[in-house]
Amino acid sequence: MKRFLVLFISILFLSFSSKENKPYKKGIDFFKGTYSEALAKAKEENKPVFLDVYASWCGPCKKLKKTTFKDEVVGEYFNKNFICVAIDGETEEGNAILDKYKVRSYPTLIIADYEGNMRTKTTGFVKPHILINFGKRIVP
Repeated sequence: MKRFLVLFISILFLSFSSKENKPYKKGIDFFKGTYSEALAKAKEENKPVFLDVYASWCGPCKKLKKTTFKDEVVGEYFNKNFICVAIDGETEEGNAILDKYKVRSYPTLIIADYEGNMRTKTTGFVKPHILINFGKRIVP
């Protein structure tokens, strides 16, 4: 009985620890910093910027975060080709972005070059394959 208990605890421990050690990441890895810092990183890496302008109360924004942005294929494509950043449109920084890019609804998804010049924009919830096609307008 004692051996069984030790074996059971060992298996249980290994099953939990092996999950934690897997370097598996799904979805878009959003840059943690300001939009200006994201632009600087984009210039350094010679990549365009993918900008998600959202509001905390916005239903379609929440749906994007829970589904499309967590999609593995979306993450692979956007993480490889863009510096991705999400900015709350109802902050001081967000207000400047609303003015600069004439954002009128949430979510607004923008692709800009590393100097901040808008290349393309779309609004509303989009499914994963649509978001990838949106990105491919700029990076085939």
